[in-house]
Amino acid sequence: MPELPEIETIKRVLEPQLQGLAMEEIIVRRPEVTAHPQAEEFCRLLKGQIISHMERRGKFLLIWMDSRDRIILHLRMTGCLMLAPAGFPEEKHTHIVFRLSSGRELRFSDTRRFGRFWLIGKDEEDTYSGIGKLGAEPLGGELTAAYLKLHWGKRRKTVKECLLEQTVLAGIGNIYSDEILFTAGIYPARPAGSLTQREWERLAAVIPERLSYFIEKNRISPEEYFASKGQEYRNTPFLNVYGHQGKPCPKCGEALCRRRIGGRSSVYCPACQGKPVSPD
Repeated sequence: MPELPEIETIKRVLEPQLQGLAMEEIIVRRPEVTAHPQAEEFCRLLKGQIISHMERRGKFLLIWMDSRDRIILHLRMTGCLMLAPAGFPEEKHTHIVFRLSSGRELRFSDTRRFGRFWLIGKDEEDTYSGIGKLGAEPLGGELTAAYLKLHWGKRRKTVKECLLEQTVLAGIGNIYSDEILFTAGIYPARPAGSLTQREWERLAAVIPERLSYFIEKNRISPEEYFASKGQEYRNTPFLNVYGHQGKPCPKCGEALCRRRIGGRSSVYCPACQGKPVSPD
């Protein structure tokens, strides 16, 4: 699933190309993809609207109209957004096409069909998408050691599982939780309540640093994004541990280990992250 750095990359690539364009026609081929309102009304309400700007919130993308109506989109596991000339062959499993005044089309494809769109009117309360339940933005200045400790400091749940709780911290998934914990030197199966004050401070510093690092490393031009059909940004070669089980740790050379934590695969270094930590 695309996580915060990938969603931020999509936003940065597409927003400059979409601003000021009118939606001349909307074609929905899979009605279930438009979660609110129903597909026919979704298309009717958007037709003729002009795109103002885009935002990212956690793993959600928002496309704002000049009217202050907004599309909220979650790509889920396999969703992909691509801006293409009208005559360019469509990707398989293309479910929504936004025909734009520039002559190009914004297309949404999704092999597994889990991705969802919500259209929220300017005066409408969003009780549909779940975006209002998200916790702090890791890059928004709200993230402190005190904030993390307040929410997780008494939890028996593993720190790895806590990092995946979108209601506390929005946008982190399985990939970057592994990368964050590796950089912070924290064993992923540690109960969150066992972390020391020093570790909370380290974690609060590492989270935005790592996410910003991968956003920068994922940087891609509109031409490269189009050539890769919107997929290139997902394959960063800069991951230290995720997916590298059995390979040498980039810090100490010890073989990286993999274990399941809370039903999710986690990769870590038993030397750099597995040592017991004495309380402060």
